[in-house]
Amino acid sequence: MNKFSVDLTNCDKEPIHIPGKVQSHGFLIAVDKSTGKISYISENAQAFLNCPPKDLLEMPLNIIDKFIKQQDPHFSVEDLLKLGIIRKSFDAIAPHPLEINDRPFYLVITSSSHDWLLEFEPVTLQYDLQSSIGRSASAMLQGKSVSALLKRAATEVKQLIGYDRVMIYKFLDDGHGEVVAEEKEEKLEPFFGLHYPASDIPKQARELYKLNLTRLIANVNTLDAEIITFRDEHPLDLTNSSLRAVSPIHIQYLKNMGVQSSFSISLISHGELWGLIACHNYSPKFIDYKAREGSKLIGQILSSALEYRQGEEDSEIVQQFKETANILSDQLNRDKYLTDALTCHKRTILNVTKATGVALVFENELKTIGEVPDSADILELAEWLKSSTDESVYYTHRLSEIFHPAKNYKNVASGILSCSLSKELNEMIIWFKPEQIETVNWAGNPEKPVTPSENGLLSLSPRKSFETWAQVVNNTSEKWLQEEISSVLRIREIIITDLNKKANEIRLLNEKLQSAYEELDTFSYTISHDLRTPLTSIKTYAELMLKNKSIDENGRKMLGRILAGADKMNFLIKEILNLARVGRSEINFETVEMQALVQEVSVEVWSAFKADKAELILGQLPDIKGDKTMIAQVFTNLLGNAVKYSLMVDKPKIEVSAYIDGNETIYAVKDNGIGIDNRYYDRVFELFKRMDNVKDIEGTGVGLAIVKRVVEKHNGRVWFESKLNVGSTFYVAFKNN
Repeated sequence: MNKFSVDLTNCDKEPIHIPGKVQSHGFLIAVDKSTGKISYISENAQAFLNCPPKDLLEMPLNIIDKFIKQQDPHFSVEDLLKLGIIRKSFDAIAPHPLEINDRPFYLVITSSSHDWLLEFEPVTLQYDLQSSIGRSASAMLQGKSVSALLKRAATEVKQLIGYDRVMIYKFLDDGHGEVVAEEKEEKLEPFFGLHYPASDIPKQARELYKLNLTRLIANVNTLDAEIITFRDEHPLDLTNSSLRAVSPIHIQYLKNMGVQSSFSISLISHGELWGLIACHNYSPKFIDYKAREGSKLIGQILSSALEYRQGEEDSEIVQQFKETANILSDQLNRDKYLTDALTCHKRTILNVTKATGVALVFENELKTIGEVPDSADILELAEWLKSSTDESVYYTHRLSEIFHPAKNYKNVASGILSCSLSKELNEMIIWFKPEQIETVNWAGNPEKPVTPSENGLLSLSPRKSFETWAQVVNNTSEKWLQEEISSVLRIREIIITDLNKKANEIRLLNEKLQSAYEELDTFSYTISHDLRTPLTSIKTYAELMLKNKSIDENGRKMLGRILAGADKMNFLIKEILNLARVGRSEINFETVEMQALVQEVSVEVWSAFKADKAELILGQLPDIKGDKTMIAQVFTNLLGNAVKYSLMVDKPKIEVSAYIDGNETIYAVKDNGIGIDNRYYDRVFELFKRMDNVKDIEGTGVGLAIVKRVVEKHNGRVWFESKLNVGSTFYVAFKNN
């Protein structure tokens, strides 16, 4: 065992792509790309060619034709190599059939950094591969769910290649794997449901699985063949080699499991390694190139089906969340109070995620639905969230490990997902998921990946024990799905829009009130100077005349009436002040021909940014009601941003489309640019706020703030969807009446 030990500090850096050896069931010849001469050859070539391999080094490639028999005697290996080089691909000629010593072989050519790799391996296929693959793919795709699809895939691969055990092995977030489907011989113990530590398949091995979609180890007990060369200081890069020798650690790992032959097929989903079809045989078993290619095709079909089936299942969840968002939006429009709209109907904010409880902290009140902690605990948690994170959305499935007081209520809140509505007022929504006590069955103890070597140092060695080791995981909840996070971002935007709308209504009332106050002041001043001065004179003279003793009783009565009338007029003036009214100028609404406006704006934007390589795609652009000048400013800013933040991609593409939804016309401006990090979603429309990833791009941070103000002035809505390094779509909705 010790001879297979690897220093723990180097285990993830083991150069498995340059092992200096190949598996012995075939042989390898490498040809220098610049000279066309043999630069490397495996020692076991002698067993196949009956010629000392050293004698072939530095010889021209056509010497190989002395040892092989082509179906066309006028066609050489050198011709085959040149054909692949001209076509810039060897896929169409792989595998190339030939004979060596009256035995059928396949020749497979691939590229290395400075050399062409020519690999020769025997032919053993004895059945109709094309028919088998077609039948297997058809049977496999009958699985309607992801789990059924995986189970059928394991069954079909086992029938195709005849291995004792076929497993579907899925990589989880932290790199460790789980057997999620299995087909095996009855005598074998099941591995289904077992977890394997990430160290079982190191990082560099996972990277190679993305490049080489199949990997065969025909016999763990045979010795690998050394590669000899006159370039000892330059090891041959075997990244693309099918015969590449395997790490001694992995060989010993398989031996410890009792496995004598293994075969794997990579499963790629959305460009990343989703998992493997891992095949074990308990006796040596070689499957030739065509069988491996057929298996690879099965893996590629399964990879595509996985994306589609998972997409179907995810889209159902997304659709449910979107329906909830639309219903809540309608309730916000109808109800006077936000809390009632979100919590007092059949569909509530609890339905925005798969949580079991939710709390709304708003306007100094707490409203809860479902299973939640005590009110005091929720308010304490809200204060902690305010002080510990600046993110608009925060989530964890291990709350008590981060916020220790949460241990007291982990049964209802081991996981939280919160979104901030107002940082200043500490208003937020918090969704809760309960503790999910889980027993994880490991194939051996994952806590013991190292063993002491003879010198006392810790070394990583393949473990000997694969007995099931159970680990109880607590203090954690079910993880939050990306769809749940997106749903919370969506509902947060709807709520913020509603709050801003109501705030704008109050602001407009305040502005009108301020204008009324100003006019009232002017009116009051006018009354004071234009009416009160003569009225005061009248009253003063009447009082003076009353002091004249020569005025008789009738005269005094008349003067008394004058004084009473003056006092009454003073009262009436005060009442008139209460009748002061205020007016406010409105925007100039007209029918805006959007097709012409967008085309006119796009010409200006493309010219301003010199965006000749940017493609503009225009969909249906229905007319809208609004102020033409203001709406032109909106689309100038949106198209300008779309172009500006897409110019660094190879093929910038901007799409403008629209559709009518009820009483709204909704426009979308979509780009394939750098996108927006979800950490900055709440800052996008703020004045002078710019994201970290666009600081090198010229801008002021004012454009989107102007867009938001103009749209809201039209009683419309504006929002966006974005993914970092994928692109953004901005939506503006205008009322149809």
